[in-house]
Amino acid sequence: MNKLYIGNVSAEASEEDFETIFEQWKIPHSGPFLVKTGYAFVDCPDEKAAMKAIDVLSGKVELHGKLLEVEHSVPKRQRSCKLQIRNIPPHMQWEVSANRLLTASRKLNGSMMENYALKVSYIPDETAASEGPSASGRRGFNTRGPPRSSSPGLGARPKVQSDIPLRMLVPTQFVGAIIGKEGATIRNITKQTHSKIDIHRKENAGAAEKPITIHSTPEGCSNACRTIMEIMQKEALDTKFTEEIPLKVLAHNNFVGRLIGKEGRNLKKIEQDTGTKITISPLQDLTLYNPERTITVKGSIEACSRAEEEVMKKIRESYESDMAAMNLQSNLIPGLNLNALGLFPSGAPGMGPSMSNVPPPGAHGGCSSFGVSTSETVHLFIPALAVGAIIGKQGQHIKQLSHFAGASIKIAPAEGMDAKQRMVIIVGPPEAQFKAQCRIFGKLKEENFFGPKEEVKLEAHIKVPSFAAGRVIGKGGKTVNELQNLTCAEVVVPRDQTPDENDQVIVKISGHFFACQLAQRKIQEILAQVRRQQQTKPPAGAPAPLPRRK
Repeated sequence: MNKLYIGNVSAEASEEDFETIFEQWKIPHSGPFLVKTGYAFVDCPDEKAAMKAIDVLSGKVELHGKLLEVEHSVPKRQRSCKLQIRNIPPHMQWEVSANRLLTASRKLNGSMMENYALKVSYIPDETAASEGPSASGRRGFNTRGPPRSSSPGLGARPKVQSDIPLRMLVPTQFVGAIIGKEGATIRNITKQTHSKIDIHRKENAGAAEKPITIHSTPEGCSNACRTIMEIMQKEALDTKFTEEIPLKVLAHNNFVGRLIGKEGRNLKKIEQDTGTKITISPLQDLTLYNPERTITVKGSIEACSRAEEEVMKKIRESYESDMAAMNLQSNLIPGLNLNALGLFPSGAPGMGPSMSNVPPPGAHGGCSSFGVSTSETVHLFIPALAVGAIIGKQGQHIKQLSHFAGASIKIAPAEGMDAKQRMVIIVGPPEAQFKAQCRIFGKLKEENFFGPKEEVKLEAHIKVPSFAAGRVIGKGGKTVNELQNLTCAEVVVPRDQTPDENDQVIVKISGHFFACQLAQRKIQEILAQVRRQQQTKPPAGAPAPLPRRK
């Protein structure tokens, strides 16, 4: 069964788009792509190629703003209730596996079982062909209807769990007891609580405390947290450790204000309801690269456990609210994936979802309309006196900034002894550009290179193909004027420029941060339109189409 169904396909997608994606990821296919409205089909030469396409593309590669869903295609007459489940933990007994799988039946594909991500696909049932469509009316086994965004028969693919994980700090001396001999204790906790637990032992070498991240349902996180507190309490008694062991929860600063509530009402209510004492680390402890605050809860294990449930409930509500706001604002700046910016943190330690997807410094990351990596180069001009602040002591700040943004950031040599400005060369995808430029604007303000009431305004240069410069300007300057009115940035395409060796010319953008960003994205949008039009043009020397007869 090597025919693939591709769901969640944009109406703009074409056969050439899929050819490009499969070629990019080196996935062989043995026939043309059959593109329908909302979905497509393709044949692969063997099962290995089909599984590679599913593993590499499904839910990971974007085409025209939509994440593709790739599954085995199952003929209507062969659909049954049989599933193929792979990657089951090898030591699991069947009775245990069956019970665990039944509880996850609605979220099967990709669900975790003891750190194994289950892989689920249909097995065609030849006996089902003669039976025809099931009359039982089981959900998900209807005849094929309108365009689908997932696999045949399975309905919509389960969404990734929206709840952020529980992050807690534990004293380093108790980490060994939590892990147990050969990892037996931590494995037992994950089994009992149906959770995935990461103990970050290598973080902050020599620190008195280590972070633990617990991925599960809210109930699973709370049960795992309670078990860990009980283990620490027992270890403290065994080792005659007399100091109080409070519960310490880590939360992104974005959520803490709403946790505290107006005049501290939310926090006071949690304290009163649970009989605990709760304190939160000061803002001064935050850094750009560590935006988490420590919520310390003191009380009995029972009381701390109830407080953890209430605290995390508030934090999850704040997260869901932020995600809803992000979805509403997803078109605020075209071509920019706000979720990849780390503005709306999720469960990843440190900076949230962006860090797991951001390419390393200097990598040419990002996504085009095909989901293929693209990169942009922006020249940002800063005051010459600010170079030291951007570089930092022994280059530490610029290294951290480069890692944080996922971009290559270099400062070009001064053009002369009396140069008042220096050029910062930033190379990376749109999200990396946003983060790097945002931090540079912010650093200049923090270091008082602009007055307290003065807005930071900088000039950025981007290069565009010389044949596209006219499109940026527009007829009689119409497009560039509209750009300036829309973005509040000053956009200039200098006249009489000589194209460089790559046949490119400079577009100058000046303004405050968001004005510059919006102008950059709008110009890139125009360039993308030009490129698409160039691709659809017939090759040079091709015969012109014959005029249609009247």
